[in-house]
Amino acid sequence: MSSDPQDIEAIYNERIASMSPAERVARSAAMFQWTREQLARQIVRECGEMDTETLKLQVALRLYGSEPEVRALIEDELDRISR
Repeated sequence: MSSDPQDIEAIYNERIASMSPAERVARSAAMFQWTREQLARQIVRECGEMDTETLKLQVALRLYGSEPEVRALIEDELDRISR
């Protein structure tokens, strides 16, 4: 009972097309939240428990750390709260 990947993609595209713009935004927001939660769990597994603010900043670093200016802002904030 395996489906052709093209069939799956067609079904997916039909379902997305049938959503209202608000539903698409809500779906995107839910997926982004899920991603942040997954990153937070991974960071805790790798680094151990930490306070909520530090964890949020560590997640932000993983999400946005490839942008040098943003990375610097996040690292400055991490330095500030670690003092």
